[in-house]
Amino acid sequence: MFTGIIEGLAQVVSVGKAKKKGADTVMRIKLGSKMARGLKKGDSVCINGACLTVAALSKDTAQFEMVAETVRRTSLGSVRPGDKVNVERSMKVGDRLEGHFVLGHVDGTATILEKQEGPTETKMWFQLDDANDLAQALVEKGSVAVDGISLTVVDVDGPKFSVSLIPHTLAITSLGIKGKGDKVNIETDVLSKYVAKRNAQ
Repeated sequence: MFTGIIEGLAQVVSVGKAKKKGADTVMRIKLGSKMARGLKKGDSVCINGACLTVAALSKDTAQFEMVAETVRRTSLGSVRPGDKVNVERSMKVGDRLEGHFVLGHVDGTATILEKQEGPTETKMWFQLDDANDLAQALVEKGSVAVDGISLTVVDVDGPKFSVSLIPHTLAITSLGIKGKGDKVNIETDVLSKYVAKRNAQ
C-alpha cells in the first residue's frame, strides 16, 4: 500500500521483452542511492502509480517485470529509456498517511488536455481514456492518484476532470515535465470505487 506522496523521480535505463515465461516486459530503473537504500528483491515499489515488484537489484538500479495486463492497462507500455518516472516505496506500519490510500492498482489512463499556469496556481485538465466506470468514481474534492501522485479533484465534467498543482508537486514529480497529449495512469479512490459500484447495481 502507498500514500501517493512521491519520493522523487527516477530514470528508466532500459525496457525490453521478458525472457522468462509469465512476464511480458522487463524494465530497469536507476533509483539513485537514496531511494534504493534498504530496498531488496521482492519489495513493492510504486512506479507512475503502478505497484511493481523488485525482481533484481544491482546497486541503485532495480529491475521490474510486468505482465501483459500491466502493459495493457497502464501507460508503462509506452515508457522508453531516458524517461523519468515517479517513485514511491511502500508505506510502513506506523508511517504517517499524508496523502490517501493508494493501492497501486491502476484503473486506466487519461490524456492531459491542458496545463493552465496562473499567478496563484497551476491547473491541469485530463480526459479519461475509458470513462465508462472511472468517471463515476471521481467526485469534486475527492482524492485521485495521477501517475501515483495523491491529488484532490477540483472539477469533474463528464469524462474530464482537473486538479490544482502546487510548485513542490511540479518540481518533484512527472507532472512538472509532462504536457498536453501525454498519458498518465489513473487510480480512483478506493472508497469511491465501492460507492460507485453499489450505486450501479
